Amino acid sequence: MDNINWSELSFGYIKTDLNVRCSFKNGVWGELEYTDSEYIPMHMAATCLHYGQEAFEGLKAFRGADGKIRIFRMEENAKRMQSTCDGILMQRIPVEKFCEAVIGIVKKNERFVPPYGSGASLYIRPLLIGTSAQVGVKPAEEYMFLVFVTPVGPYFKEGFQPTPVVILREYDRAAPLGTGKYKVGGNYAASLSAGEKAHELGYSMVLYLDAREKKYIDECGPANFFGIKNNTYITPKSESILPSITNDSLMKIAPSLGIKVEQRPIPETELASFEEAGACGTAAVISPIQRIDDLQEGKSYVFSKDGKAGPLSEKLYNKLRAIQLGELPDDYGFNTIVE
Repeated sequence: MDNINWSELSFGYIKTDLNVRCSFKNGVWGELEYTDSEYIPMHMAATCLHYGQEAFEGLKAFRGADGKIRIFRMEENAKRMQSTCDGILMQRIPVEKFCEAVIGIVKKNERFVPPYGSGASLYIRPLLIGTSAQVGVKPAEEYMFLVFVTPVGPYFKEGFQPTPVVILREYDRAAPLGTGKYKVGGNYAASLSAGEKAHELGYSMVLYLDAREKKYIDECGPANFFGIKNNTYITPKSESILPSITNDSLMKIAPSLGIKVEQRPIPETELASFEEAGACGTAAVISPIQRIDDLQEGKSYVFSKDGKAGPLSEKLYNKLRAIQLGELPDDYGFNTIVE
């Protein structure tokens, strides 16, 4: 622990003391088991390896101003994992067992929760995989649920600074009636090629358009999109977008800041009228967007000319972070305090 520089952490993996696992066999979930092993013994014919029966979540725990540890919106992650399970026919992990595992593993790795004021947090990664050995294309009969944690710094090394984003029309993230609204690894595999091209071109991420018409804003590779104009927070409504818990949180707190909220289809042409834009998700909360370049159409939409985030994005970011860190009252019931 002495060699961790909390303020210099990247968004990467550091080994912690324990992870927790639970297996579904013979129609029932077993007990939680803690282990220091970082490896999963698995049959080579497991369905997760061949047919993508895999779901994951991402959430964080924070050391607050009062020294207490807070886990942010854990139950919502549990419910979203259940939605993913329904979408790809996996066995649902009960919300209670999900929460028990998350709280338990945070407690057992408490020494890895970064100190208040460091800007770092404890990232929590629940994972659910099909483990049955079978070669037929059908749902598994056995599953493993596990949760590991690791201390992380900001997802984007720039921190809360606007970065350029690109629209690459030759790529789609998810089909309109596909798995875009579920948190499965396949969606992220589908985004790797476009993401790598964006980075090579000097952009922080890709902003995807809808796959059907290439007309409406969908989402960024690792995060939901929002734009702000006329004192209104506007975010896309689409069946192929992952429902971001951070986005939902921002929509809930916006009215308290006097900001109106709209969730609706956003045509790309509307980008020209936005005063601010950003991407939002667990990893970064809000990543302000400097500009969006549509290379194929030769268009560029600029939101920040001075290198600073917009005022409403900053207000939303600061309020949500203050709630996560216990600096402001949690009027929304977002946090679970680890006793």
